Amino acid sequence: MALVKNVEKRIWDVEQFDVVIMHDGKDIRGDKQGIPMYDKSRMAKGNTTVAAWKTQRFHTAYPGLEVEILDGLGQTVPGNTLLSSVRESYED
Repeated sequence: MALVKNVEKRIWDVEQFDVVIMHDGKDIRGDKQGIPMYDKSRMAKGNTTVAAWKTQRFHTAYPGLEVEILDGLGQTVPGNTLLSSVRESYED
């Protein structure tokens, strides 16, 4: 089982956007252990929405946990935003 900060880093490495993993609406400390490593090796398609990514990729692997996707400015991204737009926000 992995540290939360390592899972968040792995998601960055694969998906090219930052996330915050939460439980009961609160950020989980990065040094908390006990969750499986993110197992995807290819980024989701750019035309996938944030909401679809959460449902299809995150919640299937981490039931009971929540996640927020952050843009390049560190702001939470709405569910209808395309992942391509999120990734482009990091290019500045």
